[in-house]
Amino acid sequence: MDTIVICSGGLDSVSLAHKVAGEAVLRGLLSFDYGQRHVKEVEYAAACAARLGVSHKVVDISDVGAALSGSALTDDVDVPDGHYAEETMKITIVPNRNAIMLAIAFGMAAAEKADAVAAAVHGGDHFIYPDCRPGFIKAFQTMQDHALEGVASVKLYTPFVEISKAGIVTEGARHGTPFAETWSCYKGGEVHCGRCGTCVERREAFHLAGVEDPTVYADTDFWKSAVGVA
Repeated sequence: MDTIVICSGGLDSVSLAHKVAGEAVLRGLLSFDYGQRHVKEVEYAAACAARLGVSHKVVDISDVGAALSGSALTDDVDVPDGHYAEETMKITIVPNRNAIMLAIAFGMAAAEKADAVAAAVHGGDHFIYPDCRPGFIKAFQTMQDHALEGVASVKLYTPFVEISKAGIVTEGARHGTPFAETWSCYKGGEVHCGRCGTCVERREAFHLAGVEDPTVYADTDFWKSAVGVA
């Protein structure tokens, strides 16, 4: 299948890009600027596209992101420290973010006659983000089948939807993903903070997968107390 991968530049989507490149036909990478404070991640997506020898398109929906107010990712709201499984992490929800991005991606896939759109939603996202859950994925595919009926047939490919972040690290390592060339931290500093939910989840994933973590963290030990590791 000719597949467009939605790639933020994070560990999950870059690992997905390498997986698709190794197992199917990678048509290109698609990133979004939705006004996120960690927009530097898009630079890592561009580097991934260059490394894999495919096109990289960036769609600016920052005005849309600004309208979806109240999230710590787009507003002047502090990104909380701690594990993703904590209630406080719901402040990082950007309402309908995946639905909006996927709708655009499907339109582009149809226009470019691609067979599939791949997204790196995973099992660890289910607690916080409703548009990462299997029910949403199934419903979105049904909606797009109707929206593109008689125009195009585009499939939504989400191979990580039922696996953990550690599983993604394992899969990424299998496909030679250069993890140091990915960006996860929601705070968007010079290096990964080591304290926000996505940093904690990232560090824990490498630990559980038994894979060396090449990431530079400002706080190297916070994750242990956050996840209860001695």
